[in-house]
Amino acid sequence: MNLFRQDRCFICHEPISPDIGWQALFSADNGHFLCSCCEGKLERIEGDTCRICCRPFLVLDDKFRDGDLCHDCFRWEEEPKWQGYLEKNISIFLYNDFIKEVIARYKFRGDYVLAKVFAEFVKLQIQKINADYYVPIPLSKERLYERGFNQAEALIRESGLVPSRVLSRIHSEKQSKKSRTERIHLPQVFQLCPETAVTDFQGASILLIDDIYTTGSTLRHAAKLLKEAGADRITSLTLAR
Repeated sequence: MNLFRQDRCFICHEPISPDIGWQALFSADNGHFLCSCCEGKLERIEGDTCRICCRPFLVLDDKFRDGDLCHDCFRWEEEPKWQGYLEKNISIFLYNDFIKEVIARYKFRGDYVLAKVFAEFVKLQIQKINADYYVPIPLSKERLYERGFNQAEALIRESGLVPSRVLSRIHSEKQSKKSRTERIHLPQVFQLCPETAVTDFQGASILLIDDIYTTGSTLRHAAKLLKEAGADRITSLTLAR
């Protein structure tokens, strides 16, 4: 226990005011990663949401809602090719300007330490989900070389779990450069790793991990491949929606 240490926020680097009290003094000293100001800028997704993608209905016009589904998920489920593969996505935060910049630092500028910030929130969600495998959405070899690490895999490791590297990605143009229509109509972008034993997935529950849910195309491609390999239930967890 270090009574004199002053933690600094991993996002803004300002000092974090320590908790004062006997409980704080004699509890395990795990440190703090986020100041109250930065935490306040992270908008939690709460209230009524789409049954599949976690899109908040509060900020959605009724004309884009079909019962307990947003119009996007309704259209995905209308397509026999995609129906029923992704059971549910859970997103933790709204994709506002603040988290957009933080994720850009984490994802594109190699600020790995931010995985520790996000892992604190990811762990709370993972504890509610019963999964046999925690599968990070993979990067192509080219993207992995550019970024230095897989941000989804880092979230799993920093949450104290072992990522299952069962998928590999076929290199393509960056998803961020594609329109929604282009993302939806992409050919399969994943394949099972050669060393993966398909029998491992029979009846398994799999949790996919990624940073952002945009159109749901990436997660559904992964879910489709794993479901066809024998998995019983595919859910996903993303930082932002």
